[in-house]
Amino acid sequence: MSDFHLVDSQGWEYDLQSVYAAYMGYFQLNGIPWYERSWGHLFNTFGDFLSFSWPVITATDAYTGRAHIVTRMTSIGAFVKMIKTRFGDTLPVVDNVMKVHPLETHHRHLRTISDYSSYKKLHATLRAVRLSALKARIRLGEPRAIQELWDLHDKSFLAIDFESSERNAASILEWGYATVRCGHLDALEAWPPLPEENYRRGHYIVSEYADRARNKYNQTFPWQYAFGESQVVSKAKIPQIIQAVISSLASPDSETQANSLVLVSHSATEDLLRLEELKIKLPHNLLVIDVPVYEGCLFKAGLRGAMLDAKTGSPRQPSSLLSLRSIIHSLHVPLDFVLHNSGNDAFACLLVFQMLVDPKNTQVPPPRPNPTGLGITRSITFGSLPLPSPTLLAPPMMAAVAMPRSQSASNIPHLDTGERLTLPRPLSTGSNRLSMGDVHASAGAADEEGRINDVSDPLSRKFVHATIG
Repeated sequence: MSDFHLVDSQGWEYDLQSVYAAYMGYFQLNGIPWYERSWGHLFNTFGDFLSFSWPVITATDAYTGRAHIVTRMTSIGAFVKMIKTRFGDTLPVVDNVMKVHPLETHHRHLRTISDYSSYKKLHATLRAVRLSALKARIRLGEPRAIQELWDLHDKSFLAIDFESSERNAASILEWGYATVRCGHLDALEAWPPLPEENYRRGHYIVSEYADRARNKYNQTFPWQYAFGESQVVSKAKIPQIIQAVISSLASPDSETQANSLVLVSHSATEDLLRLEELKIKLPHNLLVIDVPVYEGCLFKAGLRGAMLDAKTGSPRQPSSLLSLRSIIHSLHVPLDFVLHNSGNDAFACLLVFQMLVDPKNTQVPPPRPNPTGLGITRSITFGSLPLPSPTLLAPPMMAAVAMPRSQSASNIPHLDTGERLTLPRPLSTGSNRLSMGDVHASAGAADEEGRINDVSDPLSRKFVHATIG
């Protein structure tokens, strides 16, 4: 296409229809009889105003998420100059035009609008522009966008997790999921969701690898699913099961409207790659929430309070991201089940997401009785430790180092989209050891799943609870 040009989105920030509306307001406010002027025909209708031939692009406002057809201040100046040159009259550059701060930072398609028909056609594309921007905002963890998504009460949030072989990440050992159908619950007036009662969940162990494939460095615990019965299936059946779960929750694909299904993950890049390898068909309008990225944005925005890096004791850096385990501990969730079990991880991921997006109304499941036979593979149960006094919770203590998953280290996605963003408790770090400064020696050691072996002194126990990283 010969007239196809790309331009930098910087400087394109004035809503085109708002320019016309601002001039009409200016005429009314100052009692200017524009309809009697030689240039008045340019303001008879918005279509007549467009006859000037306005260069425009489509852009999404970084704050509101709304899509707009925008032009530049230089174009408004050129319009004013044209009035002066052709008609000998002077118009000011009005200052009450709607200003848009484009979310998009990559180059945009430049178009020239000279009549209402072409404007209408371009305006019809704005819903697709908005959807594209919404997908990027959600993936980048923008708190406002994700909060609005939850407050709709009409989405289904599906958390998934894979456990893979260290030798070959494509060899899936387990798959687990947990989902909450908000629209269904809201229709039944059962809001907010109760995790223990309202989460549908499942855990599948691949029979070909059960008790055969062992991860040496990132051990998995396939037989310790804490939220129901595990099912052992062949690896040929895993894609069929996953596709069925997704199909039961997703709405039809659309170029202009977000899907009713929202995927939740604590390692979105890895999980999407596994789904692609399994040839799972995902709707193009699917929204994806990466929980560590979302939590990091909340922290950066000052919505999670002050935190300390449990490894170094220094303040947590704004750009730091936490592992699933560390987020769990920071939210006071009793971790009485092992992680690195895909079913447990999926349930925990959905739970911490709900606690982050709706902390006041989310009910944490009560600590479950200690199951037998877990031995040293048990995770630490914070419900069994004395809670610190409020003074010990300010500031909250938290690890700032993300702990890798089994052969799917939580690599936070670095999206090349060209788009930008406009309760405290103890936690565990990558080495699953306590980081307690001067009280480390007196507090006892932790096993590889974070369980404290010996904490005898009451005061020491409080410090352990307040600073476990």
